[in-house]
Amino acid sequence: MDLATLDLTTAHLADACIRADIPVRTVSLTPVIPGSKTGGRVLPARHAGSVDVFLEAIERSEPGDVLVVDNDGRTDEACVGDLIVLEAQKAGLAGVAIWGLHRDTQDIRAIGLPVFSLGANPTGPLSLRDRAPEALSTAEVGQWTVTSDDIVFGDDDGVLFVPASQAGALIEKARGIRDVERAQADRVRQGDSLRGQLRFSEYLESGLTFREHLRKIGGAVEE
Repeated sequence: MDLATLDLTTAHLADACIRADIPVRTVSLTPVIPGSKTGGRVLPARHAGSVDVFLEAIERSEPGDVLVVDNDGRTDEACVGDLIVLEAQKAGLAGVAIWGLHRDTQDIRAIGLPVFSLGANPTGPLSLRDRAPEALSTAEVGQWTVTSDDIVFGDDDGVLFVPASQAGALIEKARGIRDVERAQADRVRQGDSLRGQLRFSEYLESGLTFREHLRKIGGAVEE
């Protein structure tokens, strides 16, 4: 499920989650290659000081999965480098999302696989830790716990996790939001202000919240 082929952004999908009353599970990870997009089933792996857990996860993977790495958000060491990214690409994975840091930035960019992280650091793993029993079944990413029952999407705005069971319905909602926003943007370019399209003066006198007003008139800006 490649976000690039869906012609959607994580912002569209986040708005769809709000509209569907589904928790918005996002984290501010940055793409190593600006403009990268990815989407696929979560392939969780908890780092404990060695890349063997990543290789084991990739051994269990299916094409189109996204390796989601939990390194506790550490900023004193990198846990994923070019060799793991290359291995993931050759196994058919759609990307890598790291709750932590990467290294080998130049080589990762040359490989071309979408990789998202908190940033870069030249230092590799500093120590071996005890491996958690759930190292290949769950990943902690920010405040969220994700599993292979989740889909992850990533782009320049960050990454978003949604339940796989509800991904189809959320994608349809997101497409509707995208289409309305694009139509509004086209009209602004043609001289029809956004305030006019959204009947903003009417909203100011309505007593409604702005989101209630938007839903009433079929507009879309923030969800």
